Amino acid sequence: MIMKSTVLDIRKYSVILVICTLLGAVPLRSQEKKEQEFRISKSELPKEAYELIEPELQGAKRIRFYQETDGDKKSFEVKFKKRRLHYSVEFNTNGQLEDVEFIIKPTDIPEDSWNKILNYLGNNYKTYKVKKIQQQYPSSEQNDRKTIKDAFQNLILPYINYELIFSAKKEKGYQHYEALFNSEGEFVKVRRFATANYDHVLY
Repeated sequence: MIMKSTVLDIRKYSVILVICTLLGAVPLRSQEKKEQEFRISKSELPKEAYELIEPELQGAKRIRFYQETDGDKKSFEVKFKKRRLHYSVEFNTNGQLEDVEFIIKPTDIPEDSWNKILNYLGNNYKTYKVKKIQQQYPSSEQNDRKTIKDAFQNLILPYINYELIFSAKKEKGYQHYEALFNSEGEFVKVRRFATANYDHVLY
């Protein structure tokens, strides 16, 4: 009886271990960013999207229109340079604003927030290099035009995020990541880039 009970316990433990392993593997797959981006013409951008961003394109340079897909979700993006800043404005397929981002430097982030970001990176990656930082204005809790106005006035508000693109050393060499932090520098999420889709995000 003792032998039989022990075997059953081992089998039960093995089943639980397999289930936990499978469940644990799901978030890892969902955290990999496999988006594809390709150029489109202005006419292919949803009308509502272009009407919203058109006023900000006055005086802008290097205006480019893109469509992105990650397999499940499609979106549109307008990239341009204005007043020395590189902007990226993303819309969903209905032409509704998703977020506005522009490239910044570490000195543009409040010191306390930046220190928290560095602490997260230092505690989770032995060796890392930040490639790009963006200040992000998500359009989720307010009017799209208000988000646009906040972003192009470069206002540091409680709802903004900081998005970092960085590389970090792992067992099999360097991997590329995209991490999101809130306005206070607190970690929100991180995703790994598939190597083939990494380069285009640096602009």
